Amino acid sequence: MTEGNSFALLNQLEDILDSDPLIDEVGFIHPSQFVTLNREAGGSLASSVQTTPQSEDGGVLRPRVPEVNSSETVFWCRDHKLGISTQVLLPLYNAAKHAFMASLERYKSHSSVSAKKDESGGNDMSSCFSPSLNILESELMKHSRALLLLSCDFVTAWNSRKLVLSKKNNVQIFFGELFLSALVLSYAPKSESSWSHRRWVIKMLAGKCSNLREIMEKETELVTRIVEVNFSSGTGLLLIDFSLSLAETKNELSRMEPLLLVSFLHVGRTGQVLEELNRSRDWARLHIADNSCFHYRTVSFLVLVLKSDTFKSL
Repeated sequence: MTEGNSFALLNQLEDILDSDPLIDEVGFIHPSQFVTLNREAGGSLASSVQTTPQSEDGGVLRPRVPEVNSSETVFWCRDHKLGISTQVLLPLYNAAKHAFMASLERYKSHSSVSAKKDESGGNDMSSCFSPSLNILESELMKHSRALLLLSCDFVTAWNSRKLVLSKKNNVQIFFGELFLSALVLSYAPKSESSWSHRRWVIKMLAGKCSNLREIMEKETELVTRIVEVNFSSGTGLLLIDFSLSLAETKNELSRMEPLLLVSFLHVGRTGQVLEELNRSRDWARLHIADNSCFHYRTVSFLVLVLKSDTFKSL
């Protein structure tokens, strides 16, 4: 695949994400599975499994760039679910990384020039730089979003988003960032970088909005849902550590911490809780200073007591 085709694919992916901002799940699909996916969705191959996105009424939305190859299925988007062919992951990733790094370099260069002008007293030129800065920020956020959907732990991409967001006061932008990190977690629930970014966003929101309790409740629902799907695969410890950090966001919410832990652990059966205890024991041996791990083990033992027949008979 040529470099031009790779960037055309990237443009199509970004068009899909722009045309359907409610996409809440992404997955990577073998080319042979697209026909089955389409059949289960009840659509026709021509209308729903092309490289162009669909509108909610079933119509096909035209991209801003021509299709790379109309005979090949590359993207599948329906009911706010996005599928990407595994066949194009490498060229798509390379194009996304190249576009992101280039946009990051332009953004940093512009910021450096603006800072020097401000220091020299050239504040009267700031109005000239604002429109250009907005464009650079938009490009950086767009390319980093696409890159993170292909490489969830690309730390530089997450940090670039922090750099832009830290200068914003619009609360809705931060809620949008929570939505993006949830989208990344839909295909990479163990992504430490995604959880870390999510913690940062919530801490930023803590100082900007008054409905933090509602945010916490939604986070509990998200984490519980992920635990239900991935509990037995070792995700538990990472998610509990995330919940502990959430509780630290506001002191008055710290009393919710044990309730969060117990609710997460109650998702699993007794055998699963024992597995988590064994797994966390191995972790504790290697990380003796990890207080959250020992707290997690303490609550795990509490859950075992709550699940015991002796306790239930009281």
